[in-house]
Amino acid sequence: MPDPKSSDPDNFTRRIPEGDDRGRLVCDDCGFIQYENPQIVVGSVASWEGRILLCRRAIPPREGYWTLPAGYLELGESAEAGAMREAWEEARADLEIDQLLAIYSIPRISQVQLIYRARLKSPAVEAGPESREVGLFRFDEIPTDEIAFPSVHWALKDYRETLDQAVLAPRTAPVVKAPPIAVPGEPDRN
Repeated sequence: MPDPKSSDPDNFTRRIPEGDDRGRLVCDDCGFIQYENPQIVVGSVASWEGRILLCRRAIPPREGYWTLPAGYLELGESAEAGAMREAWEEARADLEIDQLLAIYSIPRISQVQLIYRARLKSPAVEAGPESREVGLFRFDEIPTDEIAFPSVHWALKDYRETLDQAVLAPRTAPVVKAPPIAVPGEPDRN
């Protein structure tokens, strides 16, 4: 099997590989196909006694605007763990995930966002390295004119609409280790 790490990045050409229906980056030397897929963003609408956690961004894009604690999912990380990590990184917030609140598919920026409904374990929050400041806001205090992204508005609206609905018990699926895949022509490593 070709090793894409050993391929020279200059040897990739965008073309439609045989059996495919769209242009992909293909290595001219070994035929490796570099798939470009949407990014997965994970985050939460986290609350403490009716107040919502927001972070004022200290980094681009939309530096200085308010957002929910959210960011890109890391390799090997569950979506729930990613949302909890982002809350810690951005607001030093320790939270408990209640349930998935919404999935936003945003093709124009190639993102899928998984936003969770969560409870802060404590109101003790402070700005992390990606935030200028953090705050806990009642709905009527949220600086709606200073919200960073449309998906923050959507998540706050969806959260507010579900406030009177029962929270389902947190669900966590066990992490399953996938069995090794046999590759024709390579020694069996099982």
